[in-house]
Amino acid sequence: MGRTFGIGVLFGLTMVCTSWAQAFDEATTPLRWNASADRATCTEPGSALWVEIARGDACIRYFAGGALERAPVVIVMFHGDRTSEMHRAPQAIAGNTLAAKVSQATVLAKRAGVPLVIVARPGTYGSSGNHGQRRQAQEFIALNGALDQLRARYGIGQFVLFGHSGGATVAAALLTLGRTDVKCAVMTSGAFSLVQRAQMIRQSKGLPSRPGRDTNGLLHPYDPARHIDGIAVAPARQLYVIGSPDDQVAPFALQEAFFQALTRAGHQAHLIKAQGVPMAFHQLRHDIGLKTAAQCAG
Repeated sequence: MGRTFGIGVLFGLTMVCTSWAQAFDEATTPLRWNASADRATCTEPGSALWVEIARGDACIRYFAGGALERAPVVIVMFHGDRTSEMHRAPQAIAGNTLAAKVSQATVLAKRAGVPLVIVARPGTYGSSGNHGQRRQAQEFIALNGALDQLRARYGIGQFVLFGHSGGATVAAALLTLGRTDVKCAVMTSGAFSLVQRAQMIRQSKGLPSRPGRDTNGLLHPYDPARHIDGIAVAPARQLYVIGSPDDQVAPFALQEAFFQALTRAGHQAHLIKAQGVPMAFHQLRHDIGLKTAAQCAG
């Protein structure tokens, strides 16, 4: 005799299948870029943070690798600038889904041996905001609020800040906002002395000078090099500035000057000269940034 299923069982199976299909769709749908903050869509429980700040609220997305709950130390990673990506359709951006970013974070966490979370900068990978307005104070204030919420949500002990290029600028800026929960910061190929950097790059390319403007053409960027006095005193905390002397994107002289300013201010800072990848020598070889962050976390 065949088995008969009741309506309740069939309804339950339908609900399970529907929930699974919905979760799959959300994980594989392209993430939005340069979108306005909308609390109604900032609801992903394990990947979205609603940040209320004075100049306007923000939805900041994050992608966790490893168990964040009650973790004593978590590496927080910030990507560099995504200038070319922000001009593409979301579906044309490689790795631009929740599933892909979580997978990336998971791989990095396994390599580091500690939990790692990628926090998306405003305007990128689902975080609200305008990536064209990067390195303005608003970007860093929103990300600072997101880290506060991450700690509260998961009971995280300390952060290791890890960023490359524009992500290194983020890590440095968060330090200058006075965070006291940072065990270590690793800043690779960082953009510092932002107006001077823009002038140097324009001069190297034979372009006209634009006094007071950064590489985005914006006035008044938030330059961590000008706010070192905001970094909290923490004798045990280690700060790493890592770069290639041949860097054509973020001049090493400015990275070195930032390191020297940290040292003069009494912080435990280290300058590491690393091998860059031709032709721009901006990307660094041997995964030195992640390895340093992992060593710090351990």
